[in-house]
Amino acid sequence: MTQVVLIGPPGAGKSAAGALLAQTLGTTFRDTDEEVARAAGKAVPDIFLEDGEDVFRDLERSAVIRALEEHDGVVAVGSGAILDDAIRVSLKERTVVYLAADFTTVAKRAGLDRPRVVLPGNPRGRLRAMLAERAPVYESVATITVQADDAADAEDLAAQIAARLGQGTAR
Repeated sequence: MTQVVLIGPPGAGKSAAGALLAQTLGTTFRDTDEEVARAAGKAVPDIFLEDGEDVFRDLERSAVIRALEEHDGVVAVGSGAILDDAIRVSLKERTVVYLAADFTTVAKRAGLDRPRVVLPGNPRGRLRAMLAERAPVYESVATITVQADDAADAEDLAAQIAARLGQGTAR
Protein backbone atom coordinates (compact mmCIF):
# COMPACT_ATOMS: atom_id res chain seq x y z
CA MET A 1 0.00 0.00 0.00
CA THR A 2 1.31 3.41 -0.94
CA GLN A 3 0.61 6.18 1.50
CA VAL A 4 -2.32 8.42 0.53
CA VAL A 5 -2.44 11.92 2.00
CA LEU A 6 -5.71 13.86 2.01
CA ILE A 7 -5.57 17.65 1.97
CA GLY A 8 -8.21 20.34 1.56
CA PRO A 9 -10.25 22.97 3.34
CA PRO A 10 -12.13 22.37 6.59
CA GLY A 11 -15.33 20.48 5.90
CA ALA A 12 -14.13 18.94 2.62
CA GLY A 13 -14.45 15.44 4.10
CA LYS A 14 -10.84 14.49 4.84
CA SER A 15 -11.61 12.78 8.15
CA ALA A 16 -14.94 11.14 7.31
CA ALA A 17 -14.00 9.99 3.82
CA GLY A 18 -10.44 9.18 4.89
CA ALA A 19 -11.53 6.58 7.42
CA LEU A 20 -13.82 4.97 4.85
CA LEU A 21 -11.13 5.12 2.16
CA ALA A 22 -8.71 3.31 4.47
CA GLN A 23 -11.29 0.54 4.96
CA THR A 24 -11.80 0.29 1.20
CA LEU A 25 -8.05 0.08 0.61
CA GLY A 26 -7.55 -2.41 3.43
CA THR A 27 -5.24 -0.16 5.40
CA THR A 28 -5.28 2.11 8.45
CA PHE A 29 -6.26 5.75 8.88
CA ARG A 30 -4.49 8.54 10.70
CA ASP A 31 -5.94 12.01 11.31
CA THR A 32 -3.27 14.56 12.26
CA ASP A 33 -5.80 16.92 13.89
CA GLU A 34 -6.73 14.10 16.28
CA GLU A 35 -3.05 13.60 17.06
CA VAL A 36 -2.58 17.31 17.76
CA ALA A 37 -5.57 17.30 20.12
CA ARG A 38 -4.29 14.18 21.89
CA ALA A 39 -0.79 15.69 22.30
CA ALA A 40 -2.22 18.94 23.70
CA GLY A 41 -4.84 17.25 25.84
CA LYS A 42 -7.56 19.50 24.42
CA ALA A 43 -9.61 20.06 21.27
CA VAL A 44 -8.06 21.90 18.33
CA PRO A 45 -10.32 24.99 18.73
CA ASP A 46 -9.28 25.17 22.40
CA ILE A 47 -5.60 25.10 21.43
CA PHE A 48 -6.20 28.09 19.13
CA LEU A 49 -8.15 30.01 21.78
CA GLU A 50 -6.05 29.19 24.84
CA ASP A 51 -2.54 28.76 23.43
CA GLY A 52 -2.61 30.60 20.10
CA GLU A 53 -2.10 29.66 16.49
CA ASP A 54 1.70 29.47 16.76
CA VAL A 55 1.48 26.72 19.40
CA PHE A 56 -1.10 24.89 17.30
CA ARG A 57 1.06 25.12 14.15
CA ASP A 58 4.10 23.77 16.00
CA LEU A 59 2.08 20.80 17.27
CA GLU A 60 0.58 20.32 13.82
CA ARG A 61 3.97 20.37 12.05
CA SER A 62 5.28 17.67 14.41
CA ALA A 63 2.16 15.52 14.02
CA VAL A 64 2.10 15.77 10.22
CA ILE A 65 5.81 15.11 9.71
CA ARG A 66 5.64 12.14 12.10
CA ALA A 67 2.56 10.73 10.32
CA LEU A 68 4.17 11.12 6.89
CA GLU A 69 7.32 9.36 8.09
CA GLU A 70 5.67 6.57 10.11
CA HIS A 71 2.27 5.79 8.63
CA ASP A 72 1.85 3.71 5.47
CA GLY A 73 -1.88 4.16 4.98
CA VAL A 74 -4.33 7.03 4.63
CA VAL A 75 -3.39 10.29 6.37
CA ALA A 76 -5.77 13.25 6.73
CA VAL A 77 -3.86 16.49 7.19
CA GLY A 78 -5.31 19.60 8.81
CA SER A 79 -6.46 22.26 6.36
CA GLY A 80 -3.70 24.77 7.13
CA ALA A 81 -0.81 22.33 7.35
CA ILE A 82 0.13 22.83 3.71
CA LEU A 83 1.11 26.42 4.47
CA ASP A 84 4.20 25.07 6.28
CA ASP A 85 7.29 24.79 4.04
CA ALA A 86 8.60 21.67 5.79
CA ILE A 87 5.27 19.90 5.31
CA ARG A 88 5.08 20.83 1.63
CA VAL A 89 8.59 19.41 1.14
CA SER A 90 7.55 16.21 2.96
CA LEU A 91 4.56 15.83 0.63
CA LYS A 92 6.76 15.52 -2.46
CA GLU A 93 6.93 12.03 -3.90
CA ARG A 94 3.70 11.05 -2.13
CA THR A 95 0.21 10.48 -3.42
CA VAL A 96 -1.57 13.65 -2.31
CA VAL A 97 -5.32 13.90 -2.89
CA TYR A 98 -6.78 17.40 -2.78
CA LEU A 99 -10.43 17.35 -1.76
CA ALA A 100 -11.54 20.56 -3.43
CA ALA A 101 -14.65 22.22 -2.02
CA ASP A 102 -16.15 25.58 -2.84
CA PHE A 103 -17.21 28.28 -0.40
CA THR A 104 -20.87 27.18 -0.34
CA THR A 105 -19.99 23.59 0.61
CA VAL A 106 -17.45 24.57 3.26
CA ALA A 107 -19.71 27.27 4.75
CA LYS A 108 -22.62 24.83 4.95
CA ARG A 109 -20.54 22.13 6.64
CA ALA A 110 -19.10 24.71 9.07
CA GLY A 111 -22.61 25.96 9.92
CA LEU A 112 -22.01 29.39 8.39
CA ASP A 113 -24.84 29.07 5.88
CA ARG A 114 -27.65 29.96 8.28
CA PRO A 115 -28.73 33.46 9.25
CA ARG A 116 -27.47 34.22 12.72
CA VAL A 117 -26.49 37.06 14.95
CA VAL A 118 -23.61 38.99 13.41
CA LEU A 119 -20.40 37.50 14.74
CA PRO A 120 -17.38 39.73 15.32
CA GLY A 121 -14.63 39.37 12.77
CA ASN A 122 -16.80 38.32 9.81
CA PRO A 123 -16.25 34.53 9.84
CA ARG A 124 -17.75 34.13 6.34
CA GLY A 125 -15.34 36.72 4.98
CA ARG A 126 -12.39 35.05 6.74
CA LEU A 127 -13.47 31.68 5.36
CA ARG A 128 -13.73 33.06 1.82
CA ALA A 129 -10.25 34.66 2.13
CA MET A 130 -8.78 31.46 3.57
CA LEU A 131 -10.14 29.38 0.69
CA ALA A 132 -8.76 31.84 -1.88
CA GLU A 133 -5.34 31.86 -0.19
CA ARG A 134 -5.02 28.10 0.21
CA ALA A 135 -6.53 26.75 -3.03
CA PRO A 136 -3.42 27.44 -5.14
CA VAL A 137 -1.21 25.85 -2.47
CA TYR A 138 -3.42 22.74 -2.32
CA GLU A 139 -3.29 22.53 -6.12
CA SER A 140 0.50 22.89 -6.18
CA VAL A 141 1.10 19.84 -3.96
CA ALA A 142 -1.74 17.60 -5.17
CA THR A 143 -1.20 14.65 -7.46
CA ILE A 144 -4.96 14.01 -7.70
CA THR A 145 -7.86 16.42 -7.25
CA VAL A 146 -11.34 15.20 -6.33
CA GLN A 147 -14.24 17.66 -6.23
CA ALA A 148 -15.79 17.08 -2.80
CA ASP A 149 -18.80 19.24 -3.70
CA ASP A 150 -19.96 16.51 -6.08
CA ALA A 151 -20.10 13.79 -3.40
CA ALA A 152 -23.47 12.83 -1.96
CA ASP A 153 -21.87 11.77 1.36
CA ALA A 154 -18.62 10.48 2.87
CA GLU A 155 -19.11 7.00 1.37
CA ASP A 156 -19.54 8.49 -2.10
CA LEU A 157 -16.48 10.71 -1.64
CA ALA A 158 -14.37 7.75 -0.48
CA ALA A 159 -15.52 5.76 -3.53
CA GLN A 160 -14.61 8.67 -5.84
CA ILE A 161 -11.14 8.92 -4.28
CA ALA A 162 -10.59 5.15 -4.54
CA ALA A 163 -11.64 5.24 -8.20
CA ARG A 164 -9.22 8.07 -8.92
CA LEU A 165 -6.42 6.26 -7.10
CA GLY A 166 -7.02 3.29 -9.40
CA GLN A 167 -6.35 5.57 -12.35
CA GLY A 168 -2.81 6.45 -11.25
CA THR A 169 -1.62 9.92 -10.39
CA ALA A 170 -3.07 11.93 -13.29
CA ARG A 171 -4.94 15.07 -12.22
